[in-house]
Amino acid sequence: MIDTVAAWRKALDAERAAGRNVGLVPTMGALHAGHASLVAAAARDCEVVGVTVFVNPLQFGAHEDLDAYPRTLDADVALAEANGAGYVFAPSVTEMYPGPVKTTVAVADITTRWEGAHRPGHFDGVGTVVTKLLSQAGPCRAYFGEKDYQQLAIVRRLVTDLSIAAEIVGCPIVRETDGLALSSRNVRLTPEEREVAPALHRALLAGAAAFESGSGPEDVERAMGEVLSAQPLLEVDYAVARDPFTLDLPASDPRELRLLVAARLGSVRLIDNLGVVAQPLVATS
Repeated sequence: MIDTVAAWRKALDAERAAGRNVGLVPTMGALHAGHASLVAAAARDCEVVGVTVFVNPLQFGAHEDLDAYPRTLDADVALAEANGAGYVFAPSVTEMYPGPVKTTVAVADITTRWEGAHRPGHFDGVGTVVTKLLSQAGPCRAYFGEKDYQQLAIVRRLVTDLSIAAEIVGCPIVRETDGLALSSRNVRLTPEEREVAPALHRALLAGAAAFESGSGPEDVERAMGEVLSAQPLLEVDYAVARDPFTLDLPASDPRELRLLVAARLGSVRLIDNLGVVAQPLVATS
């Protein structure tokens, strides 16, 4: 395990100098099977894999409890190594932010919607730490889960806009057998709430079925909303159908959509998403 930026850069630079390509998996720790799938994907594609474990204070809002975020470093290191990581970088807050932070990375427009509206400033914190982590790692392929799809879109945009030497790889969501997307937040659900939580995935499937049968985005959103509203324990934040690349409103008669949902269940806020493609047009003679 490495805990200084200087040692981290030195290790990865040495790997590249020896002709090996580097895969990077940035995380906030509390690793689970979803993270394991990212590390395993990086290990399949790359000769060297580095995992970062850093609970970034910049992405926590005033009413979010940074101190309560789970920290399981020993277990995280074991999981990372078991799935093919050769290095784990776990810096302290003072190592990452030696003094007051006066420079932040903000991506316009896309950061103000949905998760950005619910958590003001959150994505500026994400953009800043991801920029730092990619800069510290150097040229690499960086693996992010599609679970946080809005975040993935933001990271792709900042890498393009800032000409960062990283290829961003999105990896599929890992789910429980009942469809619930894996998340470190799931352990905070009560047994009753855990029974309700898969409704988010069912809503996405309902939206996908509507789209595949020829419905437009508004009807797709209505189909998702009907599933979610049938669960009185859920406080729905949004259920939207958007362009999968820009997350803007889709063009007329789109062939592909990204469905995104978020809802609060007790004290836990859950998010999920699904990519859908329209059925191919059948030629008639």
